[in-house]
Amino acid sequence: MGLMKVFSGSEILALALKEKIEAVGVDTVIKDNIQSARLAGFGSSGSAVELFIQETDFAKANPVIEEFRLNI
Repeated sequence: MGLMKVFSGSEILALALKEKIEAVGVDTVIKDNIQSARLAGFGSSGSAVELFIQETDFAKANPVIEEFRLNI
């Protein structure tokens, strides 16, 4: 199995969702496109931060993700 993107957007929202997902025992991975672009000397457009979980953890994390999406 692989990683599954569950959020794409601002760093503040990504970190808030990361905390909620990890609170139910699911590990997350964050990809920060702005930081990566800045280090490479490029600008960045589009979604700044992406949050991933393991596909096998989706059933456990989905209720948290859905509740988060309804409240933003």
